Amino acid sequence: MQHWTAYVIFLFLVFCDVSSQRKKKSVQTLSRGWGDDINWVQTYEEGLTKMVESKKPLMIIFHLEDCPHCKALKKAFSENQTIQKLGKSDFIMLNLVHETNDNNLAPDGFYVPRILFVDPTLTVRADIVGNYANRLYTYEPSDMDTLAENMVKAKKLLKDEHEEHDDL
Repeated sequence: MQHWTAYVIFLFLVFCDVSSQRKKKSVQTLSRGWGDDINWVQTYEEGLTKMVESKKPLMIIFHLEDCPHCKALKKAFSENQTIQKLGKSDFIMLNLVHETNDNNLAPDGFYVPRILFVDPTLTVRADIVGNYANRLYTYEPSDMDTLAENMVKAKKLLKDEHEEHDDL
């Protein structure tokens, strides 16, 4: 009888543990796997507000959860320490799994993955592009150095343009 009681208690604990693990896995964070140490904003509007307040550029990642290209990019992005550090300290970060109504955020079309930068003057930086002529704002996993360089460029352009306005 004692063996059955111990067995039932053991099974109960195992089922409770499995149930709690399933709940942990289903919790969706704003990072969606792009970098849990980065403070992500939830909406484009929130990103614009925080960008203006902080004077930091906004980086927007358009992606889909089930897109194999997006998944590969997400893995490379989340594993790149330079990108993670820049994203955490120097940018307002937003990743979207749906499109916005702002056509300025699709200067060369609606495709995923694509990454755009917006500066605090609410200007989409169409001059900051990836390596591909047919999809200017897309990056592949092998393009993380280019993306990191573009993040530095977005930060530097903002600083340079801010200094130009201070001289006036």
